[in-house]
Amino acid sequence: MESADGVNRGENGHAIENEGPLDEEVPRFWSQISERNMTYAEPLLAKRINTTSQIAIVGANLCPIESLDYEIFENEIFKQDWRSRRKVQVFQYIVLKWGFALLIGLGTGLVGFFNNIAVENISGFKLLMTTKFMSKNKYFEAFIVLASCNVGLAAAAAALCAFLAPAAAGSGIPEVKAYLNGIDAHSILAPSTLFVKIFGSILGVSAGLVVGKEGPMVHTGACIASLLGQGGSRKYHLTCSWLRYFKNDRDRRDMITCGAAAGVAAAFRAPVGGVLFALEEAASWWRNTLLWRTFFTTAVVAIVLRSAIQFCATGKCGLFGEGGLIMYDVSAAKVTYSEYDIIAVLLLGIIGGLLGSVYNYLVDKVVRTYSIINEKGPAFKISLVITIALLTSCISFGLPCFAKCIPCPADVPVKCPSTVSGNYKNFQCPPGHYNDLASLFLNTNDDAIRNLFSTSTTREFRISSLFIFFAAIYILGIITYGIAVPSGLFIPVILAGAVYGRLVGRLFESLSKLDTGLFALLGAASFLGGTMRMTVSLCIILLELTNDLLLLPLVMLVLLTSKTVADNFNMGVYDQILKIKGLPYLEAHAEAYMRTLVASDVVTGPLITFSGIERVGNIVYALKTTGHNGFPVIDEPPFSDAPELCGIVLRSHLLVLLKGKNFSTDRAFSSRNVFQRISALDFGKGGSGKGIKLEDLDIQEDEMDMFVDLHPITNASPYTVVETMSLAKAAILFRQLGLRHLCVVPKSQGRPPVVGILTRHDFMPEHVLGLYPHIKPHKHA
Repeated sequence: MESADGVNRGENGHAIENEGPLDEEVPRFWSQISERNMTYAEPLLAKRINTTSQIAIVGANLCPIESLDYEIFENEIFKQDWRSRRKVQVFQYIVLKWGFALLIGLGTGLVGFFNNIAVENISGFKLLMTTKFMSKNKYFEAFIVLASCNVGLAAAAAALCAFLAPAAAGSGIPEVKAYLNGIDAHSILAPSTLFVKIFGSILGVSAGLVVGKEGPMVHTGACIASLLGQGGSRKYHLTCSWLRYFKNDRDRRDMITCGAAAGVAAAFRAPVGGVLFALEEAASWWRNTLLWRTFFTTAVVAIVLRSAIQFCATGKCGLFGEGGLIMYDVSAAKVTYSEYDIIAVLLLGIIGGLLGSVYNYLVDKVVRTYSIINEKGPAFKISLVITIALLTSCISFGLPCFAKCIPCPADVPVKCPSTVSGNYKNFQCPPGHYNDLASLFLNTNDDAIRNLFSTSTTREFRISSLFIFFAAIYILGIITYGIAVPSGLFIPVILAGAVYGRLVGRLFESLSKLDTGLFALLGAASFLGGTMRMTVSLCIILLELTNDLLLLPLVMLVLLTSKTVADNFNMGVYDQILKIKGLPYLEAHAEAYMRTLVASDVVTGPLITFSGIERVGNIVYALKTTGHNGFPVIDEPPFSDAPELCGIVLRSHLLVLLKGKNFSTDRAFSSRNVFQRISALDFGKGGSGKGIKLEDLDIQEDEMDMFVDLHPITNASPYTVVETMSLAKAAILFRQLGLRHLCVVPKSQGRPPVVGILTRHDFMPEHVLGLYPHIKPHKHA
């Protein structure tokens, strides 16, 4: 049964965590088990199954999304590895962390620079060809050239996404946010995703689609960090013993946090804004040491981009200009405001909140509709992209044809009319005139925003043209998001917000002391706050973008207002995308109705446990017939006075132990030389999900009756909660500690030492409300 959130659940709504659906085909080694061993293993295992629910088939309905091990797994192997480290190795580990931060900054900065050069040159060449035909009054030929280029570039981007890396579609920010929350979605940080994200974003933005390359840059930075954080590759002999320190989810998470911050810094030339974005929006866990490393990473990005600007100033970057590495400098405008300006800013905030909530609602509907189309195959994905690209081309070229030509103003500091780009685009106008709609439509998105932010050009755009452009961009931004190309939301939202901000500036022209370009900036801030629901990071990003600190109070006011208004209607756009994709994201707060439940209320089974020294056949049978990733280990007499919880063992660690075949014929503790046969490197997490699978084992029939000591790989200090703890309290504990498994222990003695295990799926509202449908969430404060 599949729930509304896309998660496969059992009959009672429980989502069982696992590594993916079990294969129907029985592996080779499983067929070697005799009927005697199968009959023997099954009842023994059944003795240690805590059937706390009515699920009849173990692992029948499995969730394909695996959680990440952000908790430090303190087993004997791990402790022995830490005890054996010398001071030089600890110093080496610290230096490597900062070295990787440097490499992430360099890599992300260079990719950001490459993206900008490619987009500026491809878009510039396309617009130059179109202008060439326009200058000869060949308007139909000009449209054919523009539309053909746009459709070809968009189709190429869609083909990359459809055939190479479907996970690269969209902005990628929700996926990065989910990963940093502990969700290991399929292929979101794979090398193929990185490749398609870079080149697909270049092609999509160059195609004139109403998308941005800034959102994908966050995903790109995270992919670069993940690639560096793989700890090398044993398959290609590209690893060293000291790289084993990074073969764990915790260190990889910190590096990906740095990568996400670097992506924002590379996209907006906003290093401080990148750090705050990672802190406010992306990361679920934060600490001071990570703050300094993230700040260092973004500083490296800023240095790389500054060097790139100086290099391009020599004219060696083709058509690359200021529009590439975006900075909308409005510092030349005088910032003085009165009480009427405060009223106008509040009005902008209210409008931004309302428009942002409507925008999010429509994006939600469009993405859900597109997902139905995209599921039909690559041909439908590419056809949808081509349709949107053709529609965008028709609107971008067709609407300026109906606009009236405006005489060039006198004494303007730039060329008017302009045949290439800039504020005053000629289009089909006679000499000495310009087309204001063409100045917005037939430019790159960055240049269009720069035109709207331009100061001392109050009447450059007519009010009717601004209305038309706003309606077109608002609608195109909605219907473009969700197609199979890498597409960011930042630039479309900034573009639409700048238009209605400039409109409000024109309405308050007689009363306001603020320039219309500053109103455009405040409008962009209000729309960003209304859609993305961020405040601090957006405020700093916008100030770094515009190089004007004097606007800080007004930007803060408009962001707070728009976010407050929009929060009354729906959630932020990235949170909506997380829900649409069915990613089990854990919020920082617990739902109100969880206060009325206790931990044991949501514990479902069956719970399978292992003895501290377990029979190999039992372990193999459990791994085969279940999809669980964590198993409680219980010591029983004669190894303990009474049954007691020894800890938790992971599926991945069991597979490593079984593959190493550290078995014994007697049921006894393993000797100390086990640490010589097994190292911590063997238990390091493989890159890109390339860990040991059940099918990789080759266990013979006679080995099934042998024993294996699980104590060396058992986490002897698992987090536990008593069964009577409030579910809300348990949820907050689970989220704040970054857990994957939380043991529920009984309150009274004389019962099994563990009642059950809670995973992130057990805290999902769909699961809890599925168990207790009588609960009315909205009635609880």
